[in-house]
Amino acid sequence: VIVGRDRRTGKYYAIKKLDKAHIVKNDKVKYVMIERDALSRMNHPGIIKLYWTFKDHRSLYFVLDLAKNGELYSYIRRLAPFDVDTARFYAAEILSALEHIHNKDVIHRDIKPENILLDDNMHIKITDFGSAKIGRSRSFVGTAEYVSPELLRSERTSKEADLWAFGCVLFQMLSGKSPFKAPTDYLIFQNIKNLEYTIPDYFPDDARDLIQRLLVLEPSERIGSEKTGGLEEIRQHPFFCGIDWDTL
Repeated sequence: VIVGRDRRTGKYYAIKKLDKAHIVKNDKVKYVMIERDALSRMNHPGIIKLYWTFKDHRSLYFVLDLAKNGELYSYIRRLAPFDVDTARFYAAEILSALEHIHNKDVIHRDIKPENILLDDNMHIKITDFGSAKIGRSRSFVGTAEYVSPELLRSERTSKEADLWAFGCVLFQMLSGKSPFKAPTDYLIFQNIKNLEYTIPDYFPDDARDLIQRLLVLEPSERIGSEKTGGLEEIRQHPFFCGIDWDTL
């Protein structure tokens, strides 16, 4: 990613440069097209905006919002555990963006702190739709520590997979580490399949309850699933008491 400036307006953008030969060699054409199509559907302050695409003989270019404060992950690594109010605020912003993504019939499939950027005013912007799916999917994508158990069971992945990852990110903001962390991907997957994780004693009761209701093996039983009342059910959870969803 490089930084570009519009000479006419003076505005700065992030320009994602994609090598055509690398894309073809690694059979990534489909994923590039999915990312473009998914981003084109988005219009939300908590999601990176795609302004233009163009190409030359060697590369493709996506012109995107510039999020100058980098990844949420870097702040978790340096400052976590976050205080509860900070974690609540960022969780609410992530949830608001996820609601928009899902309303556009897109599953992100790689929600993690590295894919949540922070803009000039420290508000979140979800990025990297290269693993996204429009509709449902069975293909295996994502990052080990945030992969949902249904994906490990080779079942069809739905929007509830993003809710599982959301629960992992909330846990990580409050503790400093992901819930299923282990030395190898195999051990991480075993922890996920067996729902083996420990919530620290200092987690507030409402945060503990929300995480336990998000990290549920059966996707239809997760809070926020279509069966349990959709994302409004998460909005109404006591953990988000005091959040003004209209002014986030």
